[in-house]
Amino acid sequence: MRALVQRVSEASVEVEGSVVGAISKGLLVFVGVTHSDSREVAEKLARKVIGIRLFDDQNGQMNFSCEDVNGEFLVVSQFTLYGNVDSGRRPGWSQAARPEQAEPLIEYFIECLKASGLRVQTGIFRADMNVKLINHGPATLMIEVN
Repeated sequence: MRALVQRVSEASVEVEGSVVGAISKGLLVFVGVTHSDSREVAEKLARKVIGIRLFDDQNGQMNFSCEDVNGEFLVVSQFTLYGNVDSGRRPGWSQAARPEQAEPLIEYFIECLKASGLRVQTGIFRADMNVKLINHGPATLMIEVN
């Protein structure tokens, strides 16, 4: 699984003109699933996202996690994280898991985040979503676990 994680001051996701998820200070997490992923991988990724230290301490160093600052998560499914442009200009999607495999793993990833006790908001799987964010820093990381 892959997660593109962005530290945000605020973020929201809209579907058909309605906000379906919104957070203030926290992490916007775009998540993609590939064929070899499992519940164990989803849990490992969630632990990594919960514990990643992307928030500044009193000295301006990134020493605090979302847990440490009582941050929030906004999770958006993103199969395009497994897009491949090695041959040509049109991305290929063969490395992305099919929806019937990806959706339950993303749902489990969300459950694992919720187990942290922090607030978790989401987009809608397979929906055409508009994501708005204020990337604080900017701070963006790609995290991949197997």
